[in-house]
Amino acid sequence: MQMPEPDAGVIARKAEIVAGLRRLLPADAVIDNPAETRVYECDGLTAYRCPPLAAVLPRTTEEVAAVLRFCQGAGVPVVPRGSGTSLAGGAMPTADALILGLARMNAVLETDYENRFIRVQTGRTNLSVTGAVEADGFFYAPDPSSQLACAIAGNIGMNSGGAHCLKYGVTTNNLLGVTLVTMAGEVVTIGGPWSDAGGLDLLGVICGSEGQLGVVTEAWLRILPKPEGARPVLMGFGSSEDAGACVAAIIKSGILPVAIEFMDRPCIRATEDFCKAGYPDCEALLIVEVEGSPAEIDEQLVRIKDIAAAHEPVAIREAADEDEAKRIWLGRKSAFGAMGQMGDYMCLDGTIPVSELPRVLNRIGEMSRETGLMVANVFHAGDGNMHPLILFDANRPGDLERVEELGADILKLCVEVGGCLTGEHGVGIEKRDLMPVQFGPADLEAQMRVKDVFDPRWLMNPAKVFPLEASAGRRAG
Repeated sequence: MQMPEPDAGVIARKAEIVAGLRRLLPADAVIDNPAETRVYECDGLTAYRCPPLAAVLPRTTEEVAAVLRFCQGAGVPVVPRGSGTSLAGGAMPTADALILGLARMNAVLETDYENRFIRVQTGRTNLSVTGAVEADGFFYAPDPSSQLACAIAGNIGMNSGGAHCLKYGVTTNNLLGVTLVTMAGEVVTIGGPWSDAGGLDLLGVICGSEGQLGVVTEAWLRILPKPEGARPVLMGFGSSEDAGACVAAIIKSGILPVAIEFMDRPCIRATEDFCKAGYPDCEALLIVEVEGSPAEIDEQLVRIKDIAAAHEPVAIREAADEDEAKRIWLGRKSAFGAMGQMGDYMCLDGTIPVSELPRVLNRIGEMSRETGLMVANVFHAGDGNMHPLILFDANRPGDLERVEELGADILKLCVEVGGCLTGEHGVGIEKRDLMPVQFGPADLEAQMRVKDVFDPRWLMNPAKVFPLEASAGRRAG
C-alpha cells in the first residue's frame, strides 16, 4: 500500500507541536510517548501500520476546535478516530499526523421520547445508544457487527449499516443532525432534532465523508419504539447459488424482513468450532428475521418458508422461543471472531444488486479455486452488502499481495454487475486506488472540490478515499 512521504518538517517540530497541544488540553489528553502511540498505528485493517506523530483525547467540542485551529496553523495533518474499528484503514495515521481520538466524548446530552431522538457525543459506542433508551421501550436501529465497540463518529464517517438495516436503513437514514468542527476550528451545526431541514442537504454530504470534511463531535440520532416481537428462521441450502436465489425471491415477493443474513460453508464450519450454535451441515444458510405482532410474524414466516421451498432447502428451523432465537443468531454474531481463529483474513465490503447474488457468489467461488486462496462469505444479503473474507498467512512472503489482487478483482466484479466498491466500511486506504474503477476523472474532481470547501489545505485525514495521483496537487498545497 503506497502512502505519501511524511512531512519531515512537521516531524522535526514534534516537541514544539506537542508542547503547543499541552497548552490547549489537560495533561492526560496528549500522548506522545512512542510506546503509547503504537496503540494508534492502525485500525481494524491491521495489514498496514504507522505510529502517528502524537495522539490527543479531547473531552469537549471546544477542545476539539482548539486542537484543529492549532493544527491548521502549524500545518499538521489530523486523522479523526472513533474506536478504531474501521476495516478500510480510514483511521490509519502517517508519521507526520496527529490522531484525534473521540473515545472520551461519550456522554448522552439529551433524550426526547416525544420527538423520538437522542443527542450524544460521538465517541459513544453504537450499542450503548440503544442501552441508554431500551428501558423506556426504544432502540437505535443501525447495528454494525462491531456495535459493541464501534463509535457513532465512525458510523457517521462510514455511513455504517448492519444486519437490521434492510428494514430500517443505514446511518444516513437515522441521522438527524450533527455538530461538526472544521479543520479551521469553526463549530458548525448541520440539521437538528427535526426530521428535515431547509436548504442544501449538507447532512447527506457529511454522513459517509470518512473524516474528509471535519470532525463530528455530537449527533442527533433517531430512536424508534421497539417492535412488539421478532422471530428468526434459519434455512440451510445445498449451494451458495440456491441461497442467493432464495434471497432474490424473498425481496421480489414484496416481503420486508428486518434482516436477511448469509453464511457459506467455511463460515458455518468456523462458527460451529467456535461457539457451537448448532447450525445444519450445508453449503450455505440464511437467517431471516421478521417483526410485528405474533400473527404478523406467523404470516410472514409462512410466506418466506414457502418461497424457500422452491430452492430445495436442506434444513429449516424456526425459533420456538427466545433462547432458540439467540442460538440462531449466535453463529452469525460470532462469525468474524470465529474466522479470526482460522488465520489472517482481509474483509471486503462490496455491494451488488440482490438479483446478482447467485452470479457473483458463483464467480467468487471460481476465483477462489483459481487463486488457491480460501474465500468465506458472511454478509447482509437482504441489501446486497457482501463481506467476502479472504484467508491468508500474513507471515508468508507474497500472500498479502495475492490477497490484495484477489480482493481488487472481487470489488471490480461488484462494480461490473451494477454495484459499488463499498456498502458500509468506506473507502479509506483499502479501496482508494480502486476509485477510478467506479468514478471517472470528472466525478473524482467534483468530489475533491467539495473537500476543497471544507478543508482547503487538505490536512484532514489526507491520503484516504481519493487516489494519490489525482489528489497530489491539492495535498502539496
